[in-house]
Amino acid sequence: MEQISLKALAKINLGLDVLRRREDGYHEVSMIMQTIDLYDNLTMEKTGEPEITIRTNWNFVPVNQDNLVYRAIAMLREEFQIKEGVCVSLQKRIPVAAGLAGGSSDCAAALYGMNRLFQLHLSKEELMERGARLGADVPYCILRGTALAEGIGEKLTVLDPMVECYVVIAKPPISVSTKWVYEHLKLDADMKHPDIKKQVEDIRRGDLEAICADMGNVLQDVTIPEYPVIGTIKDKMMEYGAVGSMMSGSGPTVFGIFTNAGQARKAKAAIKAAGLAKAVYVTKIFNN
Repeated sequence: MEQISLKALAKINLGLDVLRRREDGYHEVSMIMQTIDLYDNLTMEKTGEPEITIRTNWNFVPVNQDNLVYRAIAMLREEFQIKEGVCVSLQKRIPVAAGLAGGSSDCAAALYGMNRLFQLHLSKEELMERGARLGADVPYCILRGTALAEGIGEKLTVLDPMVECYVVIAKPPISVSTKWVYEHLKLDADMKHPDIKKQVEDIRRGDLEAICADMGNVLQDVTIPEYPVIGTIKDKMMEYGAVGSMMSGSGPTVFGIFTNAGQARKAKAAIKAAGLAKAVYVTKIFNN
């Protein structure tokens, strides 16, 4: 095999709780992760030159060691003493720094691609272990589907598949620093925590209304007061028929869950017409 083409899928958080700040500075979390059918395309090709080359359609995306794709390829080349170079064409659609794990998913795809291109014979578990060295979300992006993430996000439990539904993704024209969000998160007795265990049971039963009713993201309490447009987009999603709507990750992307494709498209059009979001997509849940 000389070339491989891959899809790097985005994720949303159906539930996100922060339990405590650990002694090492990381936060212990409990999250329900779900892949959606919004993706970047990676084409990876062996080259005779001993270099890693990345080409991308977005000029602000780094193409050197600051890119997780580059670091994933470099790590496996070093470990397995690979002399050949790799050229990557990265066509991005997933918004950057948006709470959708676009960079982590690209990294996961690069690890999978290297495994196939050079016949490294690594299992999914072995790829996930290596992915954890590069980022907390990378192991999940290799696993995909519906999963409970615990610890700092690296402890993964496969859950029953999420109910099939439509998902509207809206990324407002703002940037939110994950570091800033966690620094301003107040873990006190007044914090309202989502019931992640109950949501896991909702998913097992396939009850979409209950899943959406039990959605919660404690980071919203930090982000929405500072960036009210996030709350405005959530309200617009619900106005146009979403069963539920929430910010994904540390934001600023908002997603809405819909049972009807027509309503989802109307919500997308309304959000765009109001100038609330820079990028709006209608997609679906992706289950393995």
